[in-house]
Amino acid sequence: MTDLFQLFAVSAVVMGISQTITRERLFAPLRERLGGKEKFCGYLVSCPYCTSHYVAFVLVPLTGTYPIRVLVGGWVGTVLSWFLSSILLTVIAAFFRVLFWFVDESQGLVRRRQRTEEEEVATRRVIRQQAERQLPDEPGADAPH
Repeated sequence: MTDLFQLFAVSAVVMGISQTITRERLFAPLRERLGGKEKFCGYLVSCPYCTSHYVAFVLVPLTGTYPIRVLVGGWVGTVLSWFLSSILLTVIAAFFRVLFWFVDESQGLVRRRQRTEEEEVATRRVIRQQAERQLPDEPGADAPH
């Protein structure tokens, strides 16, 4: 069970790091310096899926997360285990990214709905104030008794 937890935990870290590198303002100068999405190197750090490969390639050996072990021995087996495990973590990270997007979008919808409701309340208040200003005084209100 801990192997499964580690697999999902490292995949979540891969997703988080790749999302940060490709979308956050902190890394915008790096993306711009590499040419943004127009240049090949810039695209590699502007695409979350592409970046997650590189992050997984580094994190798999650092964390020892090798969910895929091949039967081939020697250095070829080691390289294949590293490569295939990295690809698996990248795919799981992509699913996490989709879930993250849905959560982020739903929060955005809630914020937009709240903003719309606040605008509607403000509009009603302005209309009510304008209507109150335009109402004629009641007849006989100023007449002496």
